Amino acid sequence: MTSLTRATRRLSAAPIDSPNPLPPLFSGWDIHQVEGAGDADEEMLAGARYGRISSVLPYLDQDSYGRDRAPAEVDVVVLENERLRAEFLLGMGGRLWSLEATDPATGVTTELLHRNELLQPAHFALRNAWVAGGVEWNIGTIGHTVLTAEPLHTARVRGPDGEPAIRMYEYERLRGVVYQVDAWLPGGSAVLAVHVRIVNPTDADVPMYWWSNIAVPENDDVRVLAPADAAWKFDYSGIINSVPVPVPEPGRADLTYSARAHDAADYFFDVTATSRPWIAAVDGTGSGLGQVSTSRLQGRKLFLWGSGRGGQHWQEWLSGPGAPYLEIQAGLARTQLEHLRMPPGASWQWVEAYGPLHTDPAVSHGRDWAAAREQGESAIQLMLGGIDLEEVLERTAEWVDAEPIEVIEAGSGWGALRQRLMGGRERVDRPGTPFTAGTLGADQRDWVAVLEGARDWSGDPSVPPRSYQVDQQWDAHLAEMTGWQALLHRGVLAAARDEPAAAEDFFRRSLEAEPTAWAWRHLARVLDHRGRPEEAADCYRRALALVPEFLPLLREGLDALLAVGAHDDALDRIDALPADLRRAGRIRLAEARAAVGAGRLDRAGALLADLEVPDLQEGDTVLTDLWIDYRRAGGDHDPGAIDIPRHLDFRMKTDPAGA
Repeated sequence: MTSLTRATRRLSAAPIDSPNPLPPLFSGWDIHQVEGAGDADEEMLAGARYGRISSVLPYLDQDSYGRDRAPAEVDVVVLENERLRAEFLLGMGGRLWSLEATDPATGVTTELLHRNELLQPAHFALRNAWVAGGVEWNIGTIGHTVLTAEPLHTARVRGPDGEPAIRMYEYERLRGVVYQVDAWLPGGSAVLAVHVRIVNPTDADVPMYWWSNIAVPENDDVRVLAPADAAWKFDYSGIINSVPVPVPEPGRADLTYSARAHDAADYFFDVTATSRPWIAAVDGTGSGLGQVSTSRLQGRKLFLWGSGRGGQHWQEWLSGPGAPYLEIQAGLARTQLEHLRMPPGASWQWVEAYGPLHTDPAVSHGRDWAAAREQGESAIQLMLGGIDLEEVLERTAEWVDAEPIEVIEAGSGWGALRQRLMGGRERVDRPGTPFTAGTLGADQRDWVAVLEGARDWSGDPSVPPRSYQVDQQWDAHLAEMTGWQALLHRGVLAAARDEPAAAEDFFRRSLEAEPTAWAWRHLARVLDHRGRPEEAADCYRRALALVPEFLPLLREGLDALLAVGAHDDALDRIDALPADLRRAGRIRLAEARAAVGAGRLDRAGALLADLEVPDLQEGDTVLTDLWIDYRRAGGDHDPGAIDIPRHLDFRMKTDPAGA
């Protein structure tokens, strides 16, 4: 008998505050950018080029968090029967946080996932904030989803055989699609079944991406199994290389044992020869987690942190000491570097299964890779217990559009707003995934007023706008309006369609209507994008004159000053700040950079001694680069001989040979 209940889980959490209200204009640095073809074929390269974004607009960054954690009761939904207990975090993109399996013979319960006891954000996601652990549902564009730290619409529904199921769904604004994740525990089985559907309600092709990222515990004896003899390796060099599995080259470590690698890397297994893709991670006893799906989810991947100091530092940064993990993943494309073209009106769906996997360790950990693969395949079949995933997929038409029985959690109001914008021209709302008018909230309020014929949009110039749009249909509505904020939004829409000259004009017109810090800041972003950094820095000075103690603006403004060598100006501004702002990680980083640039090495050294930047971005070497610059300024001229302090070392790649 399966139950579905609400509960809480006690975690040590660092809260994520309100989104940064400054829209991310022209901010397209991407660690997943392919820098060289390597061994990639033309289809893979075409997918890697297609669908790239220069910004996560209309979403705003979630960069307001720290590293001060406190015990917190976090809302969860629990699916449970006599064999499995699955726990979903409501406020974190519907993440599957825990999957516990109970052995019916012994009564022993085992956690199959890396169930993180910390809810510690770090800058890994498209919108910045991301936490490690569980199974994350990534949609839309390359990277950790824009919704990873947001609540989804969540409801109780009936599963395929009438059992209770959880449905999580949302309107995804970057791609303009609706997606849903349905999860249930099939009767008499030891697996969690997950059905995913993505619907493109538009009349245009959209780039599409999906990866289910599965964090599992890592130990020296954990081995990853997949039905592949080759993999595409991608690391922080930006090159795609094809390597044999399990040993990528003579003398190198067996890549299926993640703890043996030195540097962080992605390995995308070539599983295209199988009609039922799967992946598993098993420990020294031969037991662990298995994941298998219907054929549409064709990609399988291993992500490993490596044993290098930077990778280990990141692990502790995210999960605390003594809690290492690796990730096995499943996606729509062969690699995570590609988007697929989703036709107008298309509906893509598949079924995944997660459960406890048991193998003979003498075989699954043996030298004969073919035998280990076959052992994994057999174990997957046993795990499924006779469930035919393709048959389950065929039956989804019977229940996938049934109305929810009970609303558990409300997501955003953007689906409801889209429905109001489009009228009957686009089917955003479906019976199984309703976006009701009751979900419209403060972020949508001004846009509802636009649709209802408001003639002026100004508002308090000291308060930044709450939200933005990139759908160009809004421009016609805004063109009929007056006010500094209407012009500001038209500038953002121009930037979104990659028309920087038009964006600059709108921002200048907004300033003529009302000089606001927000228009000065947006103008600065455009000018910097157009190769005019000195003018951009001056615009930031004007913005800061209006709101001198607004942290998001301070961070950007100081970076702009440093970019043009205005080190003393930056230091003077920092000296004038109140103590709480000066303690912010990004402000201390800017102060240290400015001090090195100004030759004030004592000041820089004092800052570097305990510098901590909570939202340091994955792959960013700013801390190690700054330390090297500091030491060079002090007379050490050989970067290779400079030892990086551990608290500054987050390098993901240090081994030239790329272990």
